[in-house]
Amino acid sequence: MRCVAEIQCPGKLKMKKNIVTTKYYNIPKGEKFIFESGLKLVDLTIAYETYGELNEEKTNAVLLCHALSGDAHVAGYHQDDKKPGWWDEMVGSGRAFDTDKYFVICSNVIGGCKGSSGPKSQNPDTDRPYGLSFPIVTIRDMVSAQKKLVNHLGIEKLLAVCGGSMGGMQALQWAVEYPEEVVACIPIASAYKHTAQQIAFDEVGRQAIMADPEWKSGDYYGEEGGYPSRGLAVARMIGHITYMSNESMDKKFGRVLKKEKLGYDFTTEFEVEGYLRYRGDSFVKRFDANSYLYLTKAMDYFDLQKDKKLGHAFKGVGSRFLVIAFSSDWLYPAEQSKEIVKALKMNGIDVTYCEISSAYGHDAFLLEFEEQAKLIKYFLKKSFKKTEKQEQRQTLTGES
Repeated sequence: MRCVAEIQCPGKLKMKKNIVTTKYYNIPKGEKFIFESGLKLVDLTIAYETYGELNEEKTNAVLLCHALSGDAHVAGYHQDDKKPGWWDEMVGSGRAFDTDKYFVICSNVIGGCKGSSGPKSQNPDTDRPYGLSFPIVTIRDMVSAQKKLVNHLGIEKLLAVCGGSMGGMQALQWAVEYPEEVVACIPIASAYKHTAQQIAFDEVGRQAIMADPEWKSGDYYGEEGGYPSRGLAVARMIGHITYMSNESMDKKFGRVLKKEKLGYDFTTEFEVEGYLRYRGDSFVKRFDANSYLYLTKAMDYFDLQKDKKLGHAFKGVGSRFLVIAFSSDWLYPAEQSKEIVKALKMNGIDVTYCEISSAYGHDAFLLEFEEQAKLIKYFLKKSFKKTEKQEQRQTLTGES
């Protein structure tokens, strides 16, 4: 559901504010969701939002996949929001994902904590949150759940699947898992598997959470005053360092002090220290510690290549690709995107690669809108035209 409300700004003209509502899909009663591990869930819920209108032919659907700390609220405003969704600059009328042309879907991943089933959800067998009894989630599981949602919406083929970071992994998994059901794939600042260093950063974050005495082996829900806030804040601080580049941190903070002079103690003295603590503290207010464990583990498990060569993983893939990387991203360096491009080219797959020059590091996909928008807008336009031509050809030849 989407509507437009007007808000009055003192001394300014009225501005239109796009109000969006989160919706929920529950798998039918009697149906079980089977995880890659073999474990099953009978009460799977997926939180999602949609933008724009699905056309009569159902050929204009675009699925956006969020990163680790994201959610289904990709654009617009919830009723009482002061800030819009996490990629609002990219989604809307006339924007990269033009809602006048495309039907945009974004869902919260399973294992998350923003409406979809995860460790924070209520276990019907115990009437308590699952905690660590919730099945371990993989990127493939996230995509399998999204596939159920897409089918529920009556869509047989997606025009595009796009995402940054963990979202890019989901986009790649979609293209490999459902090769005939994705016209275009847009992985941004992502990788086909985690390196040892990337796994190491995730493990340090997990250990920070699990070392917090309030974590209580994941069973902290409902405990009075008990929440592993210190551990989760430290995990977020570690993660946030990897999202920025040395250049952006130096430019933003340098060695600037919060005080007039050094205090020769362990209080927050440098601006960068204060910033990281702020990031950690604000994250704790909106995210679940167990979900952080689950989602980082899902990324560490992700490996399209598995026991074969990467080129083999893309055999039979029917999507065309736009792969985007950023020059200063040291968490998911451009070399990892180039490996994907090389494997796609080896299979004769239509792929466009672009490395955007940016000082923002990994966070650039959430900040560098102008160039990304130009690339994506043109790529989607071409992909949609290709789909229209195929539809016309099938109509003329009587193909199903």
